[in-house]
Amino acid sequence: MPTTPNHDPVRIQWPKSRAKPLVIGTGPAGLFAAVRLVERGIPCVILERGSIGEKRIGAINRFWRYGDLDPNNNVCIGEGGAGLYSDGKLITRIKSPHIPYVMDRLIRFGAPEEIRWLSNPHVGSDKIRRVIPKLREFLLQSGCEIHFDTPMSELITESETVANPMVDKKTGARRTTRVVGVRTASGREFRSDHVILATGHSAEDILYRLHDQGVFMEGKSFALGLRIEHPQEAINKIQYRSAWDHPALGSANYRLADHDDKTGIGVYSFCMCPGGYVLSSGTEADGVVANGMSNYNRNSPYANSAIVISIDHAKKFGSGSTKESLFGGLAFRRKLETDAFSRVQSEASAGRASKKAIPAQRVIDFLEGRLGPTLPTSSPSGVAAVRLDEILPKDLTQRMRVSLEAFNSKMKGFISEQAQFHGVESRTSCPVRLTRATEDLESVSHAGLYPAGEGAGYAGGITSAACDGVKIADRIAELYQTRG
Repeated sequence: MPTTPNHDPVRIQWPKSRAKPLVIGTGPAGLFAAVRLVERGIPCVILERGSIGEKRIGAINRFWRYGDLDPNNNVCIGEGGAGLYSDGKLITRIKSPHIPYVMDRLIRFGAPEEIRWLSNPHVGSDKIRRVIPKLREFLLQSGCEIHFDTPMSELITESETVANPMVDKKTGARRTTRVVGVRTASGREFRSDHVILATGHSAEDILYRLHDQGVFMEGKSFALGLRIEHPQEAINKIQYRSAWDHPALGSANYRLADHDDKTGIGVYSFCMCPGGYVLSSGTEADGVVANGMSNYNRNSPYANSAIVISIDHAKKFGSGSTKESLFGGLAFRRKLETDAFSRVQSEASAGRASKKAIPAQRVIDFLEGRLGPTLPTSSPSGVAAVRLDEILPKDLTQRMRVSLEAFNSKMKGFISEQAQFHGVESRTSCPVRLTRATEDLESVSHAGLYPAGEGAGYAGGITSAACDGVKIADRIAELYQTRG
């Protein structure tokens, strides 16, 4: 009988004179940073802009049913992070020694044991929502403070008075400021020399505020596109052929990619959800975002996946340090989201759709550049017939059309009258990086600030974000192992 490996980290003695580390955000990076800290003997304080998870879920359900958006409790923001409603997929391409630890802790908090060995580990949105409360209870019992409904407003900083401030070799940024805490929207101050910033890929307001405070950041390449949906039976027939209805086979998935060597632009499937649902996932009242999820049993009659196009930040927005260049990616995705929203509202005003619907277009109509009827959908928000081929810029629409043909050559039937696009899939990752030094993982401009996870530009999914949080927690622990 195999034994479970021991992933218990070495504990240290946290100096009583030091303030507890602050963790901002309760997505995978923030939660796993906190778990690792307390397991290493370091108490911490956690601030979360959203409500406790059970209340967050209620807000999301109201949004899907009535279109009433809570900016602090939605599919992308709140306790558990965006991953709470994106399938609980744990697939990652990173090579990290912390992956087994992350899987082990997820299992301890209620994830299925099989994620230890499956090549495509999957918890499911229904089960990951049961994991988060147990993880929260563990942190509370371990001495953590958790403050919900507590949005961070700004950093509390002091100028560093050192003769030779650290200069980052790669960026040339000078570390001349020290972070000593954060101030919340209500004006309350939390003091600490160690602030782990794990606010997620959709906290745009925080990025703009940090920029105004002089935190060094860079534009980062990213990807966006549309979410395609097929009947799951159609995908099963393509992938399993004559065995498509064999009871031993689960819902089939796929992974597709097409790369243009001349332009360097890639188009690929992302976050594929067999037996899943398309979700309305916006974070602003005047924008529409599409995402996808599956429950553990993957028993929806539909399959969906993002089909996204790589966006080279430097080529599209420039590599300068101006605000326009730096936030070009954020502005670009915001324009697509608001355009999608305005078109849905036009359809709603004409009585052809609900105001809470997400835009949709049959794939055959996208290829032909025309408006047609919509298909049945898994989305609880419903759909509105919209020219998605017009929302995307012409060059991206054309690139998408070429790649769809390539995908159809690999999976005969991928293009069909049963396939439908939903838009826009714009939150695959953050288009900005809060640059940190390789050696100490702190911001290259602000000592004591540890940018973490997807929102900082250092992760791309639940597992990689969790591993990043663990990595930063270990770095903080190592400081006091050395100093005593």
